[in-house]
Amino acid sequence: MAIKEQPTLVIMAAGMGSRYGGLKQVDRITEAGEIILDFSLYDAMMAGFSRAVFIIREEHRELFRELVDERAGRFMDIEYAYQKLDDIPEGFEIPEGREKPWGTGHAVLSCRNLINGPFAVINADDYYGPGSFASVYEYLSENRDDDKYSFCMAGYQLKNTVTENGHVSRGVCETDDKGFLRKVTERTKIMKDSGTIAYTEDDGSTWVTLDPDTVVSMNFWGFSAAMMDEMKQEFPHELEKILETNPLKGEYYLPFAADRLVQEGKARVKVITSPDKWYGVTYKEDKEDVQNALQAMKDKGMYPEKLWK
Repeated sequence: MAIKEQPTLVIMAAGMGSRYGGLKQVDRITEAGEIILDFSLYDAMMAGFSRAVFIIREEHRELFRELVDERAGRFMDIEYAYQKLDDIPEGFEIPEGREKPWGTGHAVLSCRNLINGPFAVINADDYYGPGSFASVYEYLSENRDDDKYSFCMAGYQLKNTVTENGHVSRGVCETDDKGFLRKVTERTKIMKDSGTIAYTEDDGSTWVTLDPDTVVSMNFWGFSAAMMDEMKQEFPHELEKILETNPLKGEYYLPFAADRLVQEGKARVKVITSPDKWYGVTYKEDKEDVQNALQAMKDKGMYPEKLWK
């Protein structure tokens, strides 16, 4: 029986924090100088992940090496992949005026030559909690593809993922009675207001209330190696659509790629609902709340005072 590859953690860190106003992925968040990403790496390591691949912009290489290699890099195998606008299939051209790369699906494809087995994907600037890493690692380690690809996703209760300081984008999940994903609907403007949570699709003219316990995606996915092969085949077709409909801003989204495989009956995605509270610095005003929350966890003994001793 073949030995299965150990799961790799893939970290999407190529995006600039436009609403936040800077490279928020490397903003120091604790007195010990840690960033949010340090907590994700620590939780991942404790869950069993021993290898991580960072997807970054090439111009940020030295900054990430300084922040990661000398800390988490002493305990985990760290590699880097670069998301580039010109990393597109042969025969395609970059439209004049296009500045951004091609979205989260394209980001994951940028590490295609570094992934040979199961892998998890997270955002660099989100705090997910230790339980999610443990559950996703366990799922990837124990499950195999059979007549369908065997994927998973960490799901969070909506009430645990909103900020007091503005709107957020979340993938609203619909599951079957066995906890497998039926579909993900992206809601790009969800806000908390006067004790309720609602979304708008018309710039605030109308609002639709959501149940606070609704399960949402925070872009924490677990995939078998087959996902990378599927995305390699799909991206040229999606890029063609982007160039026809929205050449300057259109994107190839990772959740849409996963959802397509579910709708086609090629994959099943187990939604592992997490009780953990999400933390992230979507807006500058979020930073103090995140700092206080992480320090409180250290005070309770959930984390050592310095993560990387």
